[in-house]
Formats: sequence, structure tokens, C-alpha cells
Amino acid sequence: MLLVIDVGNTQTVVGLYENVDGEPRSADQGLVEHWRIATHANRTADEHAVLLWGFLVQQGIAWDRDLDGVAISSVVPRVTTDMRDLVLRYLKLEPVVLEPGVKTGVSILYENPQEVGADRIANAAAAYDLFGGPTIMVDLGTATTCDAISADGEYLGGAITPGIEISMGALFERAAALRQVELADPGPVLGKSTSASLRSGVVYGYAGLLDGMVGRIEEDLGECTVVATGGLAELIVPHAESVDHIEPWLTLHGLRLVHAMNT
Repeated sequence: MLLVIDVGNTQTVVGLYENVDGEPRSADQGLVEHWRIATHANRTADEHAVLLWGFLVQQGIAWDRDLDGVAISSVVPRVTTDMRDLVLRYLKLEPVVLEPGVKTGVSILYENPQEVGADRIANAAAAYDLFGGPTIMVDLGTATTCDAISADGEYLGGAITPGIEISMGALFERAAALRQVELADPGPVLGKSTSASLRSGVVYGYAGLLDGMVGRIEEDLGECTVVATGGLAELIVPHAESVDHIEPWLTLHGLRLVHAMNT
């Protein structure tokens, strides 16, 4: 079985894939289980090990017997080091860490390819495998990113804007009269209360942002397939007009593909 770990700035997503015959036909094919934990840069490798061990035990998985591979993407360097140490020490495996020098199948057309986040490259590899190109990948996480790949699977670049939770946090910090609200379906665009107005502005506002960014990218590339991922995609995408697919496991699938290329 393959353990895939996507370390984001706010949350870390862990997936467990069983081996499948031939090439996987979807991102969730063979996905046995997944877990989401808060990312803490000060959590040690041993503490991460306890968490992962507990998750696997719940599934009846013995990590010293049932796991035969690990793939990691991370945008938090300290956690990258801890995860690598965890795998080497406890699993006795050499992890595939998505970093410079690792085969991804993606040509990166960026001024400095090393600046591109590992999760964005994993998304590009997965999107090309699942949808071909040209494709736009929208990731609604700590940051909201819009990236594009060409018809030949080349990573062309992207756009980054502060994520929904960062924007809301800044608003509540600066506006004393506003209080935090639950992120939920906003209902009518004209809210009849402060909380409803906040939800409307966030959800419809980010949906409009996605549509605007996709439209500008398609002015350059022509019509593209648009796939959305990230923890808030299920909330925002139903109110956008430009997204063709929601794929919550896009990054995990990309890690699975990268692992196969490097083993």
C-alpha cells in the first residue's frame, strides 16, 4: 500500500492507496482512506509518527508490514524534514519527496522552476493524467491558486491570491464591529443580516474571482478544461460558472503518479 502526504500551510492531508491493476482511471480509485490534520511546524517527527500510526491502526494497517511506499509534497520546509525523518526511522522506507530532481512528467515553464510549490506540480501531473490539456487547476486552500497546463502537459504558470480563510481573518482583525461567521452556503446574494452579508461576500465574491481568473487565462490559451480542488472547493464551486470538475483528491493522485515514476 502507498501512503501519500500533502503538507499544506494550514492543513496536512494524508491518503492511503491500495495497489491497483494497470493505470488508475480516477483519483479515488484505490483510495482506502484519508485523514486531515492541522499543520504545525513545531510538531516533531515522533509526534507525527504517533498520529499516523493511530490512523493506520484504525484501519487495521500495520505500517511495518503493509506499507511499501510513501510519497510526500510539502510547502513547509521544517515539516518536510520531519516527515522524511519519520519515514526513514519508523517505516524503514525511502520516501519520494516532490522536490527538484524528482521525475514528475511535467515540464515547468517558469522563470525559476524551484519556486513552484510541490502541491501545484502534483496538481499539474494529476490534471494532465485525468483530463489532458489545456487544463486550468484551481486550488482553494490557504492560498487560492489558478494554474494552467498546455495541451502537451507543460506547466505554464499561474496566479496566487490570499485564500478565503486568510482574507476573512484579516477582515475580522481590522473591522472591530464584525464577528467571525461559519463558512456555509450564503443563500440570497443580498444578505439580510451581517453574518449573511459576510457569507454572501465571501462565497459569491470568490466564485466571481474564479470566473474572472479563468476567463483571463482562457483569453490567452483558448478554451480549457477547468478542475477545482482544495478544502473549500465544495462550498465555492457550485456558485461559479467556469469550473467543469471538482476533484478533491487531485493532489493525492498526483503524488501517486510521481511515486510510480520514481520507483
